[in-house]
Amino acid sequence: MGLPKLNRLKSPREFQAVYQRGQRYQSDRLVLRVLWITDKTSNPAPTQFGIAISQKVSKKAVVRNRLKRQIKGAIRVLLPFIAPGAKIVISVRGNVSECQYEHFLRELKKLLIKAKIIYGHTREYFL
Repeated sequence: MGLPKLNRLKSPREFQAVYQRGQRYQSDRLVLRVLWITDKTSNPAPTQFGIAISQKVSKKAVVRNRLKRQIKGAIRVLLPFIAPGAKIVISVRGNVSECQYEHFLRELKKLLIKAKIIYGHTREYFL
C-alpha cells in the first residue's frame, strides 16, 4: 500500500523545485531535501513526499522498488507526527540493497527530527 494521494509529490516540476530550493539533510543511507511551502491560507497543505532511487543504487528495478516500499512504509508510520506544509524528497545513497526496514525507519526519523519536521514543530515555527 502506498502513501495517500494528498501526501505524494507527483510532477517532475515539484521534484525539481525541492531539489533546487530545498534544504538538504543527510545520513549514512538517506538524503532528505525539504522545501517549506509558504501558503497564505490558514490551513497549510499536507506534507508531500517523493522518493528518488538512482540506478547507481541497483541496476535491478526489483531491488529499487523494494527499497521504495520500505521507505513508504517508514513514512506511513511517521506520518501522524509530521508537521504540515513541506515538500520532501528522500533519496537513497550508495549500495543499500541489504538494508532492512528498521534501519530506514530509524534513519528517516533522525533526519526528520534534524529537519525539525516532527515532534510538534509547526510551520509557523519556521516563518
